Amino acid sequence: MSNGDPLVGHVLDGRYEILRKLARGGMATVYLASDRRLTRTVAVKVMHDTLGDDADFVARFDREARAAARLSHPNVVSVFDQGMDGGRPYMVMEYVEGSTLRHVISREAPIDPARALDLLLPVIGAVAAAHEAGIIHRDLKPENVLISDRGQVKVADFGLARAVTAQTATATGMLIGTVSYIAPELVTKGKADTRCDVYALGVILFEMLTGRKPHTGDSPIQVAYSHVHNEIPAPSSQMTSSWRDSRNGIPPYLDALVTTAAARDPQTRPRDARVLFDHARQAREALGQGVMDDPALTALMLRTVLDPAAQLTEPVPSLSAAGTEVSRTATLRFTPSTPTSPGHPPVADGMPYYDDALPPLTPSAVPAQRRQARRRKGGLVTLVIVVLLATALGFGTWWFFQGRFTPTPDFVQLTQTKAEALAKDHGLTLRFSSEYSETVPAGQVIRTAPVAGAPVLHGGTVAAFLSKGQERYPVPSMVGMTVTEATAALQAGHLALGVTSEVFDDAAVIGTVVSASFEAGKKVKPGTEVDLKISKGPAPVEVVSYVKKPFADAKKHFEAQGLIVEMSQEKFHDTIPAGSVISQDPSRGNLEKGDTIRFVISKGPELVEVPSVSYKSVDEATQILEDAGFKVKVRHRTKLLDVAAYTDPPSKSLAPKGSTVTIWAV
Repeated sequence: MSNGDPLVGHVLDGRYEILRKLARGGMATVYLASDRRLTRTVAVKVMHDTLGDDADFVARFDREARAAARLSHPNVVSVFDQGMDGGRPYMVMEYVEGSTLRHVISREAPIDPARALDLLLPVIGAVAAAHEAGIIHRDLKPENVLISDRGQVKVADFGLARAVTAQTATATGMLIGTVSYIAPELVTKGKADTRCDVYALGVILFEMLTGRKPHTGDSPIQVAYSHVHNEIPAPSSQMTSSWRDSRNGIPPYLDALVTTAAARDPQTRPRDARVLFDHARQAREALGQGVMDDPALTALMLRTVLDPAAQLTEPVPSLSAAGTEVSRTATLRFTPSTPTSPGHPPVADGMPYYDDALPPLTPSAVPAQRRQARRRKGGLVTLVIVVLLATALGFGTWWFFQGRFTPTPDFVQLTQTKAEALAKDHGLTLRFSSEYSETVPAGQVIRTAPVAGAPVLHGGTVAAFLSKGQERYPVPSMVGMTVTEATAALQAGHLALGVTSEVFDDAAVIGTVVSASFEAGKKVKPGTEVDLKISKGPAPVEVVSYVKKPFADAKKHFEAQGLIVEMSQEKFHDTIPAGSVISQDPSRGNLEKGDTIRFVISKGPELVEVPSVSYKSVDEATQILEDAGFKVKVRHRTKLLDVAAYTDPPSKSLAPKGSTVTIWAV
């Protein structure tokens, strides 16, 4: 079914068959599609028809596809193809089946700090890769972070990203981005750099930790004003005292990470997502070790660039200078035949012996020679110290970044017992929590943080998420509820209201639910849309005419339709038989069930006694009969006397008024 969307069922470029609509945005609509050539499911983003004629928008759409296609990262939604179909630009992307970070925040926030960083670190890593490629996202928000059913995190919609070039730095001042996560400088200047993405990531982390947005207002303008004029509060200040003091509380260094990333002044933020990733990784390691306060780490979170002391590529001092100094000095050596002690030059004919032909030493040259020897000795000591420091620094760097870590084992799809045994073999501790999974059976590990192969401290803790099986919720019984009550019941049951339609129903109260698209009690996926049929009361009764028809038939018909039938009057009628309908009120239109319809019923023609006119002249007899309301017809047996002999019908009998009486005359 197309659900009214003309693209559903259409094949783009003869290759991508549109199956159904997934989402609609400001520039384009995203569809689920089937790639007929490679036989795979993809997501296709098609620009709106209203923008197809706008050259600026078309150019931006083309740039977004090219920019996104340059990114190749496991946490970025891949772009496969782009093209034009019927004047509509489109882009083909990887389809990620699952939920979004927005769903996680809605269900779980405030989120445990360690889990929050586990969810956000892949996002920061993806954005860092984009920044290294010269691309900024500009529209980071929880809705653009996809979480697959296997727990893989991917950043979507780099489609609104712009290449960091001179053109985009000075191009149109059009404000692009979601107002809840937009950086202040985008509001005031309309220019974006990597620190705008850092700001959005800081706001997202604040929302994950606290369950609320830092900047709110009654309108988008008020929210934007708050971004520009108000600093973000520390996340711990938004929590209850019991939560803040608990083991799962927010430590000062995590407060510093958030407030620095989301600072109003871009100069005080981390320069790009690579710096933020380094800060977040160190914060996660400290949380894993149970560190709740570390002033040095808190101070490190305020850095806007990477710590030079933590870089593995720090240059080691060159040894060439010392070697050069030694080569400029003549080398002293003892001859085997000279029985002198070390430290003194050998003597031959009263003079020291050198292997090079040096000029004789004068008394003034001796102090200089001694100073030169001391310099050589000091240079060697300095060289040794530099080598030792470089070695210690190299070992310390290796130990800090690699030596103290071990690769995380692969726990996925292991039962809790087997996972604990594997962790014990590697000297690790598992911290279990549960979540639903569409693919992993209940009781088995869905994913871990860190992921398999990622570094974890020796003896550290790995978060493992056990499957609770498929997440399913029963459809509530909603018959008889109002639409508002039914919507609340669906939301409480993790479901959503689908399409509502009105139907006639004789029993249900107007505005209440008559039926649902799923049987009550049936278990369905969270977020499933349930369609409802709403009563608009009994169906109206169409009034048809029963004039000249038997009243008994009219009464039977309309009472079966739920109307009240009344006989308001009976009247004589010359042409309508007795018991039939002369008139009805109303005569046409519609009535509601329970309304009244009234009928005037015929008693047939009025009967009048035929007067006696025997032995009266024909003219007199005719006048008497006409005065009585009859029509008169004269027939003669003879014409001798022209007198009425008798009538037909006979006198004293009853005949319908207006009927014909025949006079037989003689």
